[in-house]
Amino acid sequence: MSAPTTTDAFGAPVPVLSFSPVVLPVPGRPVDLQLRVSAPATGTDLPVILLSHGHGPSNNLSSLNGYAPLANFWAAHGFVVVQPTHLTSSTLTHLVADAPGAPDFWRARAEDMTHVLARLDVIENAVPQLAGRIDHAKIALAGHSLGGFTAALLLGAGLTDPDTGNVVHLVEPRIKAGVLLAAPGRGGDVFNGPMAAQWPIVGAVDFSTMTAPALVVAGDKDDSRHFTDMGPAWHSDPYTLAPGPKTLLTLFDAEHGLGGIAGYDAAETTDENPARVAALAQLTAAYLHSQLHPDSLTWQTTCEELTSGSDAVGHVETK
Repeated sequence: MSAPTTTDAFGAPVPVLSFSPVVLPVPGRPVDLQLRVSAPATGTDLPVILLSHGHGPSNNLSSLNGYAPLANFWAAHGFVVVQPTHLTSSTLTHLVADAPGAPDFWRARAEDMTHVLARLDVIENAVPQLAGRIDHAKIALAGHSLGGFTAALLLGAGLTDPDTGNVVHLVEPRIKAGVLLAAPGRGGDVFNGPMAAQWPIVGAVDFSTMTAPALVVAGDKDDSRHFTDMGPAWHSDPYTLAPGPKTLLTLFDAEHGLGGIAGYDAAETTDENPARVAALAQLTAAYLHSQLHPDSLTWQTTCEELTSGSDAVGHVETK
C-alpha cells in the first residue's frame, strides 16, 4: 500500500513555539507539576489540547518530552498543546515510588489535567508570546494507552476504586471532546492477561457514563496479550461500550504505537510507519477542530481523503 497523498485541510503549518518546563506547585502532590506547552507562533483564539502520556518502556517519552509527532503537528495547525509529566513517568520513579497512589497514580493523572485547567491563565502568561492568545472555552483532550485510560475518566467514565469499592467520577466538564489512542478496554472475564493482576485499575473502568464526544483510535494489529485474550477489538471498547456521540477510527496494520506517535524514531515502536503517524496527526486534529468549531467541514473532508479508496489508512464508523 502506498502512502496517501494528502492536502492539508488546515492550510500550511506555521512555526511552533515549545516551552518547558512550566512549573506548577500543587499542594499535596509529591513533586511539582511540570508541563511542556507547544503553540503556533501566530494566531489568536487558539483552542487547547491537553495531552496525557502513556507508560512505555522509555525513560523520557512518558513525560512532557514525548509525543512530539502529534504535539508538533497539532501546534503547527492552530492548537495550544499542554503536556504534563504525570507521576507515573519513569523520570519520576526515584522520587515518588513510595508516595500515596503509587504505582498507577490513576487519580493524580486525571487531577493533573484539572490543575492545568484551573491555572490556564498562569500557564498562558508563563509562556513567552502566548498571553492573550488562548480561547479558554475551547478545550480538548487526547491520551495514548494509559493516557487513554486517563482521558476516559475525564470524559465521564466511572471507575470502581479497588481500595474502597466505591465508584469514582472524575469528569471534567470544561473538556468539550477527546481522542483516545490505543486506550485500554473492558475489565471482567476478558481482563485475564498476566499483567491484569498487577494493574487491576485498568480493568475497573465503566464506559457507560462516558458521554462526552470522543474519537476512539484502535490499531487492528494491537493485540495486548499482557492484559487480555480478546484481541485488538479490546481497544475498541471505549467506542463499543460508551454512549454516543462517538467515532471509531480503526487503523490498518497498526500496533500499540500506532506507527510511532510516542516519539520520533522510538525504539519501542513495533510498527514504525511515518506515513501512518502523519495521517493520524491530521485526522485527530481534524476531529478536534470540527468538535470545537461545529460548522467546520474539516473532519468530513479529511476522512474522505484519508479513509476512503485503495490508499485508506483506516476505517471510520460513528454512532
